[in-house]
Amino acid sequence: MDTRQLAAFCTVVERRSFSQAAERLGVTQPAVSLQVRALEKRLGTQLLDRSGRRVEPTEAGWRLYRGAQRMLALEDQLVSDVAASAEGELSGDLVLGASTGPAAIAVPILLCEFQRENPGVRVFLTVSDTHTVVERVAARELELGIVGAARRHRGIRFEPFFSDRVILACPPGHRFAGRTITLDELREESLILMQEGAGVRQIVEDALRRRGVRLRDLDVRLELGLQESVRAAVEAGYGVTFISRTAVESDLDAGTLTEAQVRDLAPTREISLASASGRARSRVAESFVDFARTRLAP
Repeated sequence: MDTRQLAAFCTVVERRSFSQAAERLGVTQPAVSLQVRALEKRLGTQLLDRSGRRVEPTEAGWRLYRGAQRMLALEDQLVSDVAASAEGELSGDLVLGASTGPAAIAVPILLCEFQRENPGVRVFLTVSDTHTVVERVAARELELGIVGAARRHRGIRFEPFFSDRVILACPPGHRFAGRTITLDELREESLILMQEGAGVRQIVEDALRRRGVRLRDLDVRLELGLQESVRAAVEAGYGVTFISRTAVESDLDAGTLTEAQVRDLAPTREISLASASGRARSRVAESFVDFARTRLAP
């Protein structure tokens, strides 16, 4: 079976659009349509329902999609195995994304150390919120994603990577500094949040929900897009925020921020590794994951 036809078909299923699939593959829309029609002719059945606003797989289409994912993953692995000997020098591109929290802490140093040990590798890191990173991994625009929350996505497999504690950060001299406070006390304080889609925010929302509290029950005065913006606003005395302790460790040591805890609310953020389901990792990506796990091991 022609794997180019299978790749075109799978991309249409994932994008629900011939035009977007063509853009993703770098070919024309008629070329994608011809590939899919040739596949339907060969199999003697309709694979896609084109009658609605979005293209949807038929029942036969779903069966083919699942099998094609396995076949394409095997092809990727075969090409990778043939292209590079396991004993040869590691070379190639490592294209990955990270959400703003992990991208501000362990990930940059890990990538720098990995690249220094493997000079033949080029590293490309993009930074976005968790939702965007996951979607780009699912679309195979990124080979790996490192995110602060494992959001459910049928096209993604998540693996634990490392853990990080979430704290309540306060400006120096704040009445919460060094204390364990109650939720009632937190309700009386101006709270600064990261934007929706941020992993820390989702984890805090989940932890509050388990206590019967919603974010709108708190005094949220500011929602800022970047972790750095939130940290700067807290340092300037405009409120308090939930944030990764690792991300502000240097600020805590320098005394520009102080730490507090909320009673019975100690969220821990599990940093996850996101990969597209059915996609075999390249030799470079697999080597980076092994390298990172060794460095991050307790």
